[in-house]
Amino acid sequence: MVSEPVEPVVNIISEPINSENPIVIEGFPGIGLVGNITCQHVIEELEMKYIGSIDSRYFPPLAVLFNGIIYMPVRIYEAAKKDIVVVISDIPIHPTASYDISKALVDWMQKIRAKTIVSIAGIATTTGERRVFGGATNNKMLEKIKDKTEIFQVGTISGISGSIMTECFLRNLPAVSLLGETPGPNPDPRAAVEVIKVLNKIFDLSINTEKLLSQAEQIELELSKLAEQVRTTEAPSMPKKEFPMYG
Repeated sequence: MVSEPVEPVVNIISEPINSENPIVIEGFPGIGLVGNITCQHVIEELEMKYIGSIDSRYFPPLAVLFNGIIYMPVRIYEAAKKDIVVVISDIPIHPTASYDISKALVDWMQKIRAKTIVSIAGIATTTGERRVFGGATNNKMLEKIKDKTEIFQVGTISGISGSIMTECFLRNLPAVSLLGETPGPNPDPRAAVEVIKVLNKIFDLSINTEKLLSQAEQIELELSKLAEQVRTTEAPSMPKKEFPMYG
């Protein structure tokens, strides 16, 4: 009896990579959308070419539209002259899917002989700063980033980014995690700007951040307007003296 072929859980469809030993940068949605915003700006500034996508039965049933054209929600881009490949996602990855997706993704990174893997995400704090915290899979990579980031001393990296870093560690692959500090869940281009500055220092790039910084100001203005609208439409609050426990 001939068994039916089993559909792969994760399917990576890509044109041949022209880069030799590329730096692979990945950014999935998370706190502050730091990874997503950073990767999108890198793609635009380096005029990277769309070369492929990642599909999985774990992904939600949707399509992404850009100017009326359908795109996959998880895409792969290449800047061959810079030997840089970017994996960007417009959809969050469910924790139960992170293991299989990170394993397939790191398999593919090994196949294209990635020189270094860079995982970008956000980290929420209440300091009001925009520092970039870093971690690495080995001492050599840690030495490379220690003067350019705040080394993440103790803690955890959750979600798909953490899963990718764990997989790289298990395979002894050179990888770094860059975590942009952000005060909350709102999209934070300023945190992405700081991450890009660190990328420039680590890999001797010259990615301009002026456009992204101007977008940050616009986004913050829109968010402040929205917050003001919410405050003015809220029901009048009772005098505090009637509710001393909340005073």
